[in-house]
Amino acid sequence: MARFPRRSRATTSPKPPTRSALVRRETPSAPVGTETASAPVRREHRSLGRRMRSGGAKNVVVMAVAAGLVGTFAIPAYAFAPGTDGIQFGATAETQLTKAQPQAVDVADDVIAAPLSQDGYDAVSGEEIRAAEEARAAEEARQAAAAAMTSYAAEASQYAPAQVSGAASPSAVFSVAQQYLGVPYVYGGATPAGFDCSGLVKYVYAQFGIDLPHSSTAQGAAGTQIPLSEAVPGDLVVMSGHIGFYAGDGQILHAPYEGTVVRIQPIWTSDYWIVRI
Repeated sequence: MARFPRRSRATTSPKPPTRSALVRRETPSAPVGTETASAPVRREHRSLGRRMRSGGAKNVVVMAVAAGLVGTFAIPAYAFAPGTDGIQFGATAETQLTKAQPQAVDVADDVIAAPLSQDGYDAVSGEEIRAAEEARAAEEARQAAAAAMTSYAAEASQYAPAQVSGAASPSAVFSVAQQYLGVPYVYGGATPAGFDCSGLVKYVYAQFGIDLPHSSTAQGAAGTQIPLSEAVPGDLVVMSGHIGFYAGDGQILHAPYEGTVVRIQPIWTSDYWIVRI
């Protein structure tokens, strides 16, 4: 009997399971029409990923546009200075002026006007303007005084000092001086048409036959200085550039200044002395 060789049982390696098989083995079965617990999570992850990719693209576009705008604004104006070949980058000698710091011009404190002249500007200082104003005021005062003197001269001719009998005692002098209270002040005046300070003293003493100069300084030197404690009404109150009659109690009868009249008022300074003629 012929023997056939014994066939050995072939051993073949099993095929590796597919991914779907592994998923089926690892995923418990669920009823039809239902989803496993991880399926919604996976779908949410996929949806989130799509939104992030879409939003990221939009953000990239916005950031690119913003960067372009910032870069444009950051470029200084002088970078596009016109040159011989059109636009060139970088400042030129001319465009350097656009980067200069604020400039100041020093002007003297007393320059307050700059009238236009044919060749330019002539600066006029405040001192010159003040001097011109003072000169104009002095001229106006001179003209007013001249007009007053013209009027005074026409009226003064009517007055001649009346002779008063008796000695020129202080009380008698003061009594005569009081008659001229209210007479207007006139510079250079020496009659009841108008008095200045020394003109009043001169006119009063002339009535006692005493001719005094028309000067406050000269009149003060014509008498004898006495202590203030011995002063009585009718003595002379002498101060620098002014003179009048002592009126008692620290007061003076005098012709003060332009625009006033002969009056009695308190002595306003301690810098005076008493003279008796």
